[in-house]
Amino acid sequence: MITDADVEQWLREDVGHHDVTNDVPGDTEGRLVAKEPGTVAGLDAARAVFSYLDCDPTLRVGVGDPIEPGDVLLEVAGPARKLLRGERVAVNIVGHASGIATKTAAAVDAARTVADDTVIAGTRKTTPGLRGVEKRAVAAGGGDTHRLDLSHMVMVKDNHVAEMGLEGAISHFSDRASFATKLDVEVEHVEDAPRAAEFGADIVLLDNMTPDETERAVELVAGTDGETLTEASGSITVDTVPHYAGTGVDIISMGSLTHSAPTLDLSFRTG
Repeated sequence: MITDADVEQWLREDVGHHDVTNDVPGDTEGRLVAKEPGTVAGLDAARAVFSYLDCDPTLRVGVGDPIEPGDVLLEVAGPARKLLRGERVAVNIVGHASGIATKTAAAVDAARTVADDTVIAGTRKTTPGLRGVEKRAVAAGGGDTHRLDLSHMVMVKDNHVAEMGLEGAISHFSDRASFATKLDVEVEHVEDAPRAAEFGADIVLLDNMTPDETERAVELVAGTDGETLTEASGSITVDTVPHYAGTGVDIISMGSLTHSAPTLDLSFRTG
């Protein structure tokens, strides 16, 4: 949910203390226009920005829709000074979110070339203050948001294992987690994957493994209880997604969806 506090912070950062640039009289209309193809996201944030400025925004496309150059994403009417003050914040957020959605959609499409049900997921590698916008953008592109924060799932990472050992770490967190909280356990070696499943992991995260190693680990985990999910992660790109999706892994998580997605090129035009 986009709050007034979010919008105030964004606008305060951009407007500063003395805005002469946007001191334009009269009322006008504006349009947010795509300059390249992609998948749109972030429109709820843009609408919140203009609504906060007492302008009247209207969405012309839906979140998750494919867009082409020239498509109008949003129209807004109101005082010229206020439209221009909201312009850059709206363009920046929608461009950033749409870039994430576009990259996510590309990763999902790549997975579908070899597997019908492999989940493409984001991670917590998000921009502070923009996690909600970025996670919704991943969903708009057809991906899974993964855990939204630390409370949504327990992840047993390499540092935990280094301190307590694999079995000890899983036991430690299993005793402290709610029955409703899943346990995702990171392993870096193929032979540790079935051990993590046997010790009680709900999901075994196969970290920085090659596709061949991932496939072997998936087979070994499947040979345990048959219910433990497998997740591949670590430097996976859109180009290599099909190689991992073909291993039979359940989930492919990609930090690059949020931390490295290029901004989609958009323009705001008035008059």
